[in-house]
Amino acid sequence: MENESRPRLRKLFWNLQRGVHPNAQARRVRSPIMYLWRKVAHPHWIKAREEILQARFGGALSIISRPERKRVQIEIACTSRSESRRVVQEFGGRAKRLGRNWLKRLSREERPKPLRIGRRLVVAPSPSKGEADSFPYSLIVPAGAAFGTGEHATTAMTLRLLEEVTRRRKPQFVVDLGTGSGILALAASCFGAERVVAVDIDPIAIATAETNARLNKIENVDFQLGDVRRWNSARKIDIVTANLFSELLIQILPSLKRSSCLILSGVLRNQEKEFVRALRRRKIDLVEVRRRGKWIAVLAKTI
Repeated sequence: MENESRPRLRKLFWNLQRGVHPNAQARRVRSPIMYLWRKVAHPHWIKAREEILQARFGGALSIISRPERKRVQIEIACTSRSESRRVVQEFGGRAKRLGRNWLKRLSREERPKPLRIGRRLVVAPSPSKGEADSFPYSLIVPAGAAFGTGEHATTAMTLRLLEEVTRRRKPQFVVDLGTGSGILALAASCFGAERVVAVDIDPIAIATAETNARLNKIENVDFQLGDVRRWNSARKIDIVTANLFSELLIQILPSLKRSSCLILSGVLRNQEKEFVRALRRRKIDLVEVRRRGKWIAVLAKTI
């Protein structure tokens, strides 16, 4: 879950480096020609077209919302001028060509520090012996992964809630919906989960998550390509993590009733009341709400 202005460029940055060691520097990858399409629109506009945009552009699409603004910004990374022109003709907005050094500039900006999760886990973009040796578990999630490296508030809050919940009892079955980089699923494995299923609609996200699992030598996570709105489990789930947009979380709440514990994030503060009401309507017990910046994360249990 990101609302920053460049998540799709980071995805492309990662795709360009696939097959290259995570420590490789961006200077070794030549910047391709890229165009960025952008449009500011009312939420009703994007709501009517979101499924079409997601189906056509997948990981190249970014929807940016800010609590203080009524309109949302939509951006699509295009690999050619003709593609960007077709988007403009169909959806309006404007497109511009990115500078030649956009890839190098982006790589310099993406250097997150190791993230400490409680006393048990540290998440780092590359191997770091000094930091990792002081924690029982460590995860390497390259900054280029873009789908969730732990630095975003929603991911960090979800990780910390997951760490706290699993202190008391190791879960048998954990499901991560909208897995992205796989960071939550991999963390669940570190925290003792016997089996983990991670679902995402984006094939690039699944490929990235599988790469991260191999990098961390984690083998008990089953990555599945699928729509979280249609995914269901035949067995009882101990913990579900889902870092998604509020509207999508509300939509999938009925399918989460077979889960004992829910850790949900991706909800803006100004959406909190509506989201809590949705939980109550589904008879889901709210245990705790955490807030960081303009985001919230929720710990809940089914009644």
